[in-house]
Amino acid sequence: MRRVIDRYRYSLILLKQLVKTDFKIRYQSSVLGYLWTLLRPLFLFAILYLVFVKVLGAGKGLPHFGVYLLLGIVLWNYFVEVTNGSVSAIVAKGDMMRKVNFPRYVIVLAGSFSALINLLFNLLVVALFMLISKTQVDSSVIFLPLVILELFVFSLSVGFLLSSLYVKFRDIGFIWDVGIQGAFFAVPIMYAFSFISNKSMTAAKIIMSNPITQLMQDARYMLISNQTDTIHSIFHSYWSYFIPLSIVVVITLVAVVYFKRQSPYFAENV
Repeated sequence: MRRVIDRYRYSLILLKQLVKTDFKIRYQSSVLGYLWTLLRPLFLFAILYLVFVKVLGAGKGLPHFGVYLLLGIVLWNYFVEVTNGSVSAIVAKGDMMRKVNFPRYVIVLAGSFSALINLLFNLLVVALFMLISKTQVDSSVIFLPLVILELFVFSLSVGFLLSSLYVKFRDIGFIWDVGIQGAFFAVPIMYAFSFISNKSMTAAKIIMSNPITQLMQDARYMLISNQTDTIHSIFHSYWSYFIPLSIVVVITLVAVVYFKRQSPYFAENV
């Protein structure tokens, strides 16, 4: 461990400073400051809850659907924050890369850790809502850190891939912006997953194979209700977890290899 720390000491110091800078710039000249970390998902939750639950009646029959909705928003926002922030992260630091020699991966890592801090704060808000609504936490909650780790790795890997592609192809920014908006409706955030499974089991299996859907449903199962559909209940096999996990592994390997190959040329291409 000492060797690892000594080897990456400079990267860790730079990572710490970049995370601090990101927080300062993000909330600079803001009256509410860091409170926006909590208020943004709460405002979105309030709008979606009013429209889809109160007006359209979504989530009927599912216990604590309000907390179910809030947890989905919090997890989704983390993925969006990491990936959207990563798209232009390398290009935005072009001047810095031309002046200082440092590991390029630290730039993307900084945004991911900054978003992770926001996620932890938002999960505290979810915990408060859980206490108010008296949800019953499942014993499988001990595996929640693994779910958060999966979300972190998957989001970071997509971020690495997007940031390195954007250096050469600026269209990636527009494509991802449209894609992430469409994905919001494809992932069961504002509706119960049973809405899909009751209509088409084939579609349910495809959507559940998405790592974001799988980990979101697992988190809801652990924290809110054991009536929540999970990949195990859809495929009726624990081996089904290898599908989303394999996707995460493949994207991670592709992202790491491509980023490593392209990083020596970032400074001259941005």
